[in-house]
Amino acid sequence: MCGITGLLNFNNKANKQLREICVRMTNTLTHRGPDDSGIWVDPDYVYALGHRRLSILDLSPEGHQPMISSCGRYVIVFNGEVFNFQSIRKELDAQTAAPVFRGHSDTEVMLAAISAWGLKQAVQKFIGMFAFALWDRNEQTLHLVRDRLGIKPLYYGWAGNCFIFGSELKALTAHPEFAKEISRDALALYFRHRYIPAPYSIYQGVFKLYPGHILSIRPGNPTAAVNTPVHSEPYWSARDIWKHGADNPWEGSDEEAVNTLENLLKDAVQLRMISDVPLGAFLSGGIDSSTVVALMQSLSARPVKTFTIGFYEDSFNEAHYAKKVADHLGTDHTELYLHERDALSIIPALPEMYDEPFADQSQMPTYLVSKLAKESVTVALSGDGGDELFSGYQHYLDAFRQWRTVQKVPYFVRSRVLPLIKKISPDTIDNFILPLNAVLVKLGLSKGNVKQRLYNFADRLSNQSFLLFYRDLLSNSTSPCSNVLYAQEPATIFSDAVNSEDSFDLYQLMSLVDLITYLPDDILVKVDRASMAVSLEARVPLLDHRVVEFAARIPTALKVRTGKGKLLLRQVLKRYIPEELIERPKAGFAVPVGSWLRNPLRQWAEEMLDEKKLSEQGFLNTHLVRSSWMEHLKGTHNWEAYLWEVLMFQAWLEQE
Repeated sequence: MCGITGLLNFNNKANKQLREICVRMTNTLTHRGPDDSGIWVDPDYVYALGHRRLSILDLSPEGHQPMISSCGRYVIVFNGEVFNFQSIRKELDAQTAAPVFRGHSDTEVMLAAISAWGLKQAVQKFIGMFAFALWDRNEQTLHLVRDRLGIKPLYYGWAGNCFIFGSELKALTAHPEFAKEISRDALALYFRHRYIPAPYSIYQGVFKLYPGHILSIRPGNPTAAVNTPVHSEPYWSARDIWKHGADNPWEGSDEEAVNTLENLLKDAVQLRMISDVPLGAFLSGGIDSSTVVALMQSLSARPVKTFTIGFYEDSFNEAHYAKKVADHLGTDHTELYLHERDALSIIPALPEMYDEPFADQSQMPTYLVSKLAKESVTVALSGDGGDELFSGYQHYLDAFRQWRTVQKVPYFVRSRVLPLIKKISPDTIDNFILPLNAVLVKLGLSKGNVKQRLYNFADRLSNQSFLLFYRDLLSNSTSPCSNVLYAQEPATIFSDAVNSEDSFDLYQLMSLVDLITYLPDDILVKVDRASMAVSLEARVPLLDHRVVEFAARIPTALKVRTGKGKLLLRQVLKRYIPEELIERPKAGFAVPVGSWLRNPLRQWAEEMLDEKKLSEQGFLNTHLVRSSWMEHLKGTHNWEAYLWEVLMFQAWLEQE
């Protein structure tokens, strides 16, 4: 795993400061690659590439980057791993004009494959996680490429006359002419999703490259306009894969499906166990991570090193389940319990770690489990992706049931309910709910919870499309522009709500949407930044694209049954561990932030939510923030999710 960056003179004029600027940008990524660094500047000072290396494969100097192809045409900086590089190398060796290899790194094989077959055909052969920049010296063209599922990040934008890119935003902001102009519109998206979805970023004119895409740009490219995304072409599309799967569903038996999935997962895990450095795995005790660890252990001659984070609050703690799984499989298990004081120590590092506002609360335990693993290993396998591929989220079931209920009411009636509910005053709702207060407390609710749920449900009632209904169901705020001053919410995949909606059943549609939004923009961002902050490489075998393509063909009846998702994955896991360790309620990687904000984090939160500070900054609705904070402290409403979004933005803004 590594960090990459670079710049291209957009006006095609020489810039003698190119090397110095590239060094500055590259040095911001030292945490991603502490073992080596390299800079390449072309003789005409038109472009420069920078690389920080975390040595995983071929620890020798032959793996140094930037790397030039043996034919001299291409220069590459590469972040990630191509796990099937050995089989590709054999295929190349069998050719008439076989390349001569200096070392045994996957980077060198990638260059040889691109030289032999062309960029798009070569990338389509790669099995792995990657983001790389390739300079074609013949065509004077820069290509940016991102893996199919978006496991590895890649940002791009402009600074003065330069087109710039990097693994993290901090590399771009290191350019002396970078304008740190905050995008209020992107900030509105953040307050809907708790992350900023691609192609947007927190900065105006800076974008995320879509997963599975190739962006090609030349100096002085007239089609590339500042402040707008550069056109890119897909070489692999999750939407197309899902559509093909829906049109060509699995027709074998259930047992054959389980066997096929097990074999695919075994191969995916085995490929990701290739390493020249110590290797382990994250183990939460859930189905996904337990499956990965079970397969690892079945393929390993010695105990696999596994790592778990626990909580002292019983309702949030799953570490004891992970311990039972580890004991059964015989892994070398290490666990660490998260205390309130640990949260206090982590928070100051979060803004720099994530580079832009990011409010997934499990960012804290993810960082800590990465830090714990790094003490023993340099590579860790993770179980991310199972919920999206095999319909594992509880909210899939909730959305399915709610939408069926909603559709029983004609749309013209539903569309008129929203204005009526919105006109009901909070005091009227309070008076209606008051007699039920004792019952609400027993259910863990409050008047504030009920009011907010009522208003949010009213918003969802007005949606004619299921996709917009689903978006609002997952949104912390169904009107995020009320949080951000002078903002307009940009278009996203949800805005094109009816596109391909009729091609899928509701479970397929939800899985697809999460696969191309929530997974790359939240889950994988969280894992990448947390692991890279401690120079740990995290690998995700469930997101091997061959597994994804198989999952796309599996009908919902083989994923969801009797109110439970991930049926097929459960059947694979039952071949390795007892059923009683599998069939249990899922707590997730949740963190007790709500109670922490009232106690150990209160002073820090008070400073961040200072009324004068909020007003002077001029980004957020000060009244909304302050009233929510007061209600949360009094316990009349649990504003945990919203307040964490505000606090993560405020913390980021202070260090920006």
